[in-house]
Amino acid sequence: MRIALLQMTSGIDPLANAAVLTDAVAQAAAGGAAMLFTPEMSGLIDRERGRAAAVLTDEAGDPVLAAVRTAAAEHRLWVQLGSLAIRRPDGKLANRSFVIGPDGMVRARYDKLHLFDVALASGERWQESAAYAPGDEAVVVDTPAGPLGLSICYDMRFPDLYRALSDAGAELLAVPSAFTRPTGAAHWHVLLRARAIEAAAFVIAAAQTGVHADGRETYGHSLVVDPWGTVLLDMGDAPGLGFAELDRAVLHDVRERLPVLRHRRAIPPVERVA
Repeated sequence: MRIALLQMTSGIDPLANAAVLTDAVAQAAAGGAAMLFTPEMSGLIDRERGRAAAVLTDEAGDPVLAAVRTAAAEHRLWVQLGSLAIRRPDGKLANRSFVIGPDGMVRARYDKLHLFDVALASGERWQESAAYAPGDEAVVVDTPAGPLGLSICYDMRFPDLYRALSDAGAELLAVPSAFTRPTGAAHWHVLLRARAIEAAAFVIAAAQTGVHADGRETYGHSLVVDPWGTVLLDMGDAPGLGFAELDRAVLHDVRERLPVLRHRRAIPPVERVA
């Protein structure tokens, strides 16, 4: 199956970002893809929270989600919309991923479980939990490419999530991201290859890239990794659309030759010895 990944540099104007996304839907369909994957925060990247608050809305009112749903239906394409900032009824935000079917209907939602609260050696500080609430469930959704487990960016550092997703039948793992440059250079490739190998699954990681309008920089290098850990696509640091072919026969061959999923056992209590 042919898939497409959009690597983008989202800005502070949701309507401008929506135009990039809908154009990518059209290009992906014209390129023969059955499904398009987009990055984390496809609809808006703006660390000035006061300015961002003026354009953020609930799911029903989000113009980016509406535009992508319309484009998916027009072009009969599945879309994994990496994530949007969605206002919840309690006033907090959700970092929410969507899977949209070729009829434009939302087939699945996932709210990011692990929030990015870190201080980097570069001086960057991020406190995602100041504005966002974490999700409370893991999600696997059936797609034409296979059962797809959903995650977002910082989630990739928590392998127990991917164990749960693959235990639930996931054969593909979506990891849409807006990775910082320092952490990307150090950890992006190795973490994503590890998640693919340990779950014996395809990893599809559409990423933000470049210098954004709010001043932040993201790493790029949208990746597709096969279940053996082979990188099938690395998009470097330029925005644009990339394509990859997923061969599920490779997945079944890897799982047969190296049946780690069947060998998994419940971990007993840890005995700590002084």
